[in-house]
Amino acid sequence: MLRPPPCPGPAVTRRRMIQAGAASVLNLGLPHLLRADESRTTDAAADACVIVFLNGGPSHLDMWDPKPDAPAEVRGEFGTIPTSVPGVRFGEHLPKLARRMHHAALIRSAHHSVNNAHAAAVYCGLTGHDRGEVGGGAKPDDHPAIGSVLGVQRPPAGAVPPHVLLPFITKEGAGGPPQPGFFGGFLGKPRDPLVILRDPNAPNFALPELTLGPDIDPARFDARRALAGRLTPAAADRTLADLDATRVRAYDLLTSAAVREAVRIDREPARVRDAYGRNIYGQSVLLARRLVEAGTRVVCVSWAPDANATWDTHGGNFTKLKGELLPQFDAAASSLLDDLHDRGLLGRTLVAFMGEFGRTPKINGAGGGRDHWNFCYSLMLAGGGLKAGYVHGASDRIGARPSRNPVTPADIVATVYDRLGVPPDLEITDRLGRPLVLVPWGTPIREAVV
Repeated sequence: MLRPPPCPGPAVTRRRMIQAGAASVLNLGLPHLLRADESRTTDAAADACVIVFLNGGPSHLDMWDPKPDAPAEVRGEFGTIPTSVPGVRFGEHLPKLARRMHHAALIRSAHHSVNNAHAAAVYCGLTGHDRGEVGGGAKPDDHPAIGSVLGVQRPPAGAVPPHVLLPFITKEGAGGPPQPGFFGGFLGKPRDPLVILRDPNAPNFALPELTLGPDIDPARFDARRALAGRLTPAAADRTLADLDATRVRAYDLLTSAAVREAVRIDREPARVRDAYGRNIYGQSVLLARRLVEAGTRVVCVSWAPDANATWDTHGGNFTKLKGELLPQFDAAASSLLDDLHDRGLLGRTLVAFMGEFGRTPKINGAGGGRDHWNFCYSLMLAGGGLKAGYVHGASDRIGARPSRNPVTPADIVATVYDRLGVPPDLEITDRLGRPLVLVPWGTPIREAVV
C-alpha cells in the first residue's frame, strides 16, 4: 500500500531557481529547476554516491553467488574462493574484491519482473520504476536519475557538478538511442548529469570546456559575465529560466578551481593509477573518486558504450569474463574501496556495484554463453552507513530464484536514497507542476543498515 505523499514544497523564486540551477557547455547538462521542501530531507548517512553500473547484465553465478555443487551446465568453468567474511565465497576471478568483502554488503536476492530487454531493466535498476515497455531510449517524462534528484535535494556546497556520468552515454545496442535512467527526466534537461565522454586513460586526457580560453583572462571573463547579466531580461517563463540557470552554473564551473583540480587525473601517483587499471573503466572509477572528493554528490560509471558491448555475455561468457571483464572490475572495485577507506571517505560515501539483471543459470548452446536473467541476481553495496561484511538474502541451489529475503530494484533505489538523506516517499514536482513520489513501492532494506 502506498504511503500518503508529503506536502508539496514551497514556491520557487527566480533567485532560488538561479542559485539551484546548473548547466554546462557543449551539451554537458547540469541540474537546474526546483528545490523541494528541505524539511523532507532526513539526516544523511552518506554525502556522496558512486554507482559503478555493469551495463549489460553481469553474471551473478560467476561472480558473487557461485554454485559449486550445482550441475556442470549451471556451475560453469570457474572455481570459487573464500572471501574475508567466513562462509562467503566468490568466483575465483574476483580475488581482490574477495579480500575486501568485510567492507561491503552483498545482496544475493535481487529480482524483478520487468521485461528483460536492457533499456527497460536499466531504467528500473536506476530509478525503481517500470516504463512498461520492451525497450527504447531516454524520454523527457522519465523518472529522474538518483544524481538528478540529489542535485535538487542536496546541491553541492561549492561550484562543482552535483551529478556526473562517464565515460559513455550507453546506447541501447550499437547505434541505438541513449538508455533511460541516467538523466534528469521530468525534472528537465538542465538536471541531466555533466557528461564526460573522453577516456581518462588517454595520455592527453583533459576537459578544455571547463577552462577559460587562452585569450580570456579572469578580468575579461568577469566583464563579459556582468555584461551578459545586464542584457538578459528577467526570466518570465520556464525555458528562459532554464537558460538563465544554465548560464549561471556554466560561469561557476569555468571559474571553479575544484573542478579543474578534480579532472587532473594525471596528478595521481602512478601506483594508484596502476592499481585501478590502466583502461578506460579503471581510470573512470578513479576519476569518480576524485569527483566525489571534490564535492560532487553522485557519479555514475556506465561500463559499456552500448548494451551489448561488455557484460552482455550471450556467447563466450567464461572467456570474456576471465580474460577481460573480471580482472578489470576486480582491480577498479577493490581499489575504490581501499582508496575511500584509507582517505576516511567510505563511511560517508555509498558505493554501488550493480547491473540491470543477472545471467541464466543454465549455460546456453551458443558458444558457452549465459542469457538475460531478471528472476535472481546479485549486487554489492558498501559504505554510507550500510553493514560491512553482511550478506542479505540468498538464491536457490542453482541461482535461479531468491530463496530468502527477496528485494526489488525499487527497494535498492529506496535504500540508496535513504542513505543519502532523501526519503524515498518524497513528493517532487515535474515541469508541469504535477506531484510525483520518488519510489512509491520501494522500501529501504533495513536489515542491511547499521
